Amino acid sequence: MGFQQGLSGVGAAAKQLDVIGNNVANSSTVGFKQSRAEFADMFAASYYGVSAVQNGIGATVQAVAQQMNQGNINITNNQMDLAISGNGFFITQTTNGQAYTRNGQFQVDKDGYIVNNGDKLMGWGVVPDSNPAKMREGELQTLKVNTDMIQPVASDGGTTPAKMVRLTTNLDSRQTVPALAFSTADPTTYNHSTSATLYDSLGNPLTLTTYYRKTASNQWEVYARVNNPNMPAASSGTAANPVMLNGGSAINLSFNTDGTLNTPSSGTLAFGSYTSIAGANPLTVTLDVGSGKSGTTQFGNTFAVNELSQVGYASAALTGLQVDKTGVIKARYSNGQTKDIGQVVLANFKNSQGLQSVGSNRWMETLSSGSPTLNNPGSTNVGLVQSGALEDSNVDLTSELVNMITAQRYYQANAQTIKVQDAVMQTLINLR
Repeated sequence: MGFQQGLSGVGAAAKQLDVIGNNVANSSTVGFKQSRAEFADMFAASYYGVSAVQNGIGATVQAVAQQMNQGNINITNNQMDLAISGNGFFITQTTNGQAYTRNGQFQVDKDGYIVNNGDKLMGWGVVPDSNPAKMREGELQTLKVNTDMIQPVASDGGTTPAKMVRLTTNLDSRQTVPALAFSTADPTTYNHSTSATLYDSLGNPLTLTTYYRKTASNQWEVYARVNNPNMPAASSGTAANPVMLNGGSAINLSFNTDGTLNTPSSGTLAFGSYTSIAGANPLTVTLDVGSGKSGTTQFGNTFAVNELSQVGYASAALTGLQVDKTGVIKARYSNGQTKDIGQVVLANFKNSQGLQSVGSNRWMETLSSGSPTLNNPGSTNVGLVQSGALEDSNVDLTSELVNMITAQRYYQANAQTIKVQDAVMQTLINLR
């Protein structure tokens, strides 16, 4: 019996050293989860009621259990590096089916797919033509970045004209009425001016300048002109001879005694259309000046632009990607636009220790782990995603080195029992 018990102990200690060695070897592996050897004793079966005096027959490694506790988060500043803070696994498409990982070292391959060592990241895609972007939840797919240039959108591109340019200002009620007739070339003929950038259907930038001229108490005129740097000076106009909108006529504004806008009651200023370069559609120029205290006002403060936003942008190339904490992937373009292109989805399991490790920082689903539940980061039973960071291995190197010493002593002690048993057997054999 002593030999069998000693041998089983030596075997169990060797297995424990294997587990410790694997942990130490992967102490710098991103997303790695350490394991531990779990032992059990062994007894020979007894059916005759003599178990009270029966010795055990040694030890065995009952399981090598993965420890799924959180690893430290390490900041990398690479926006495609992703770390999970909390429960859950990234879902990837491999050549052998779906796999799960905590390793967030992603990048974009030559075909635009978001990959980790060739495995394609999976998540929700975007419903085509949805604005704002809506995720196609429930339909898992590989996430792909369209690296083509985005097409330009005209500043009146199919929208209600009143929504083309939102421009609200405060016109200083203390301003006096100029004596001279309005001229863009003479700043003394108007009280205020401001500019905004518009785009035609080909993405050419146009400068819209609006001029505000006080005509009487609570009464103002608004003039508008467009400058197109892509057209000859004779067509685009000069400071002395500008291309004015609305036939050069002004649109009147009137204000109530509390400084809020009275007319136009619609809160819109329609300046007609502007013809850009050949091949571009005429651009309808309409300003949304708002209403009430949130719109254009005439208070006793200095002139200020309170709000300026416009529809439209030029064509642009992809400059980068960013991922927010809920996993939404946004593409950034050279014209300052951003576009949602998908959402990272996290999987979780009732028994994550039951997952089968298949190498390369991947796990596969098993009967023991159960089926995965898929959720957006930050919801129900999964954590959040942190961009520009990676989850380190959860191996505590100091503890593993101490465990290595313990396992070594355990191995030596079991080897000693074999040595002693051998000495006893030798003594019996030597009896004459």
